[in-house]
Amino acid sequence: MTAFNGFEQADFDVFMIDGLEERMTELKSRVSPKLEAIAENLEPTLSSLAGDEMYVHVAKHARRKTNPPSDTWAALASNKRGYKKLPHFQVGMWESHVFIWFAVIYESPIKGDFAKQLKNNKDEVLNTIPEHFVWSKDHTKPDTVSHIDMKEGKFDEIVDRLENVKKAEILCGQTFNRDDERLKDGEAFIKTCEETIETLMSLYNLTKQVHQD
Repeated sequence: MTAFNGFEQADFDVFMIDGLEERMTELKSRVSPKLEAIAENLEPTLSSLAGDEMYVHVAKHARRKTNPPSDTWAALASNKRGYKKLPHFQVGMWESHVFIWFAVIYESPIKGDFAKQLKNNKDEVLNTIPEHFVWSKDHTKPDTVSHIDMKEGKFDEIVDRLENVKKAEILCGQTFNRDDERLKDGEAFIKTCEETIETLMSLYNLTKQVHQD
């Protein structure tokens, strides 16, 4: 397992590089190894909490032909071959911030059923997730919705969308501004990620109910 020694400002600046090839070269050499190291460090904790063996997947951006990626990530899921169809966890970054997500994205066949589980367990979900956590309805955009907004009505809107819109997604977790001191200390950041995952297990466990109902 590779040690993770923290992020530097230069890691975020990679997303300012023009040109697909040039940016991908720097991403592969500089950023992806760090995200892979974080994911590898998180895997034993996550596998233990989930009760499923988790595998690390590093974003390849292989389909891109012209536009360079504006974010990148490593994912952890219970399948060696892929993660996009499964409930999974992501740790990654944009030019502005680092994120750690629990994610059910548009490729997932359980989206509609998961939305029903979220509706049935709405009070529990809103009370279990801490107020400083954030949500997203689209993993391809950096915008987030605060948990406080979710409590004030956004929850119903986002969960309805997840149930009824083909391209809908739902993600929940934490984001860390690129200047956040915690990002500079590798050990401290991994510990923060582990604590985040522990909190998000309640959502992961709800996805397991989908297969049992």
